[in-house]
Amino acid sequence: MAGARRSSVAQRTAQARFVVLTGLSGAGKSQAIRALEDLGYFCVDNLPTMMIPTMAELASRAGSGLEKVAIVVDVREGAFLSQFAKVFRRIQRVPGLKPILIFLEARDAALVRRFSETRRPHPLAKDRPVLDGIREERRALKAIRAMADEIVDTSDLTVYDLRDVFMTVARGTVRERPLQVTFVSFGFKRGIPVESDLVFDVRFLPNPHFFPRLRPLSGRDRAVKAFMKRHPATQATVDRLAALLQFLIPQYAEEGKTYLTVGIGCTGGQHRSVYVAEQLRRDLGAIRGVRLHVRHRDMTPGGESAAARRRGQGVRT
Repeated sequence: MAGARRSSVAQRTAQARFVVLTGLSGAGKSQAIRALEDLGYFCVDNLPTMMIPTMAELASRAGSGLEKVAIVVDVREGAFLSQFAKVFRRIQRVPGLKPILIFLEARDAALVRRFSETRRPHPLAKDRPVLDGIREERRALKAIRAMADEIVDTSDLTVYDLRDVFMTVARGTVRERPLQVTFVSFGFKRGIPVESDLVFDVRFLPNPHFFPRLRPLSGRDRAVKAFMKRHPATQATVDRLAALLQFLIPQYAEEGKTYLTVGIGCTGGQHRSVYVAEQLRRDLGAIRGVRLHVRHRDMTPGGESAAARRRGQGVRT
């Protein structure tokens, strides 16, 4: 069944000549539209939502010269949130037109970094912190995201990767992209990461925080690792989680998912969750067709080992 669904998507994509591109601000829509222009698409950025049916009608007419059209629509346009769903369903009924909806997203940290690099305000938070606008926009676009034919997480993609992705989609071919699996360690006291697909709670494991010598360290440090390994429940937990994920990850890949975020939580996000996330990345490294990443959301800079600091490593690997 999964293979049949992918074949159906491939056929729909291959026939599509009307690409509607949307998603979170800062997720890479500008790079995507450039890739589509390189493929001969007539591209319109920030098209008013109510003009989408007009453009669709023109594209569907023989001899219009608009056989391949790509448009970008997003929250910059006032009617987008309230009108887009109805408008997109309308153009899906236009004879001779096969629209495809592509939704771009990225993790909060990646979006904050991009806005910081470009020094642009977020369109929904011009007088507030960028993160406020990102979270507000993510909530507002939840229903539109659910309508998408293709969802692309650009958090770990370079400009060249983005260009490759959109060229592939626009050409109508299905490229087998590695499933991006990210293990995110976190502290429950700071909340569960919003991007998590799976969440595992390891607060039942022995806590190094209660030992003054270990408290300033992290789950990456040798002393904390030795402490964790002394307790049988630790390795038993890692083994069982690894066995479960060894089964689940290929299932997600077979279904066509392109990214999977696995949250590993303890109380503060400094010791137990960091240790378990690192162990899972190590133990699951042999799965084919998958790229594994680790991100330690709440690990403090002081908890990074001296050796890691000397190597110039950050909290994300």
